[in-house]
Amino acid sequence: MAERDFDVWTAGIAYERYMGRWSRVVADRFLTWLGCGPGARWLDIGCGCGALTAAVATRCRPRTLLGVERSAGFVAAARAATSPPAHFATADALALPVRNGAVDVAVSGLVLNFLPAPGAAVAEAARVVTPGGLVAAYVWDYAERMEFLRHFWDAVTTVDPTSGAALDEGHRFPLCHPAPLRRLWSEADLVDVEVTPVEVPTLFTDFADLWDPFLAGQGPAPGYVASLAPTARDRLREALRERVPVHPDGTIALRARAWAVRGRKAGVVAG
Repeated sequence: MAERDFDVWTAGIAYERYMGRWSRVVADRFLTWLGCGPGARWLDIGCGCGALTAAVATRCRPRTLLGVERSAGFVAAARAATSPPAHFATADALALPVRNGAVDVAVSGLVLNFLPAPGAAVAEAARVVTPGGLVAAYVWDYAERMEFLRHFWDAVTTVDPTSGAALDEGHRFPLCHPAPLRRLWSEADLVDVEVTPVEVPTLFTDFADLWDPFLAGQGPAPGYVASLAPTARDRLREALRERVPVHPDGTIALRARAWAVRGRKAGVVAG
């Protein structure tokens, strides 16, 4: 199978236990960094289950808030998780259902690396932002400090060094570093570009709390696990168990780092 055959995100419940619980925390810290005031018109591109959308609705007191997402299942989950003024549309990040200059802030959380044309997506976000408005996003640091996934793919490399290693998100997504993100924003003619790390704790109650979400088949790592025969899956589980630091009480305390980027559309708001 091709690498992108594993890049599947459709079921909100499966995503919640695997990644959603951490994406809510990083969304909150991302918004703290942005520091936007109330009354803005917001767009959340690739909103998924609505973690970032809900955080915007709660923290930022937006005038309007639209989340767009290709997966109808995720749109349904996002609607259930948020309240007005948030509303949602099933749409592609490369063809946003928004007119030119209609929003003040366009954001995207944990999505850019999964898009076939991230540069085009940033340009499309810049199109819909008003002059002087913000385009901002964040992606996991798969190569280094998204630790539970880093431990996972390092374990995969020990048991399946050929086909498994090729799926490693740390290798597949070179975008998830400061320099490529900065370049992407600059190429979209955004100005005052800044990149910063956003780090959050990921505490697992025990090894099962870490391992079981990998069995749900949502995303590259769980998709890879689902492709394995039972014996190979067992070998991978034990290889991962050997790698992670387990405290005496059974908990596993790791860290997850995302890289956040923001830039402003050149010009000033008329009037």
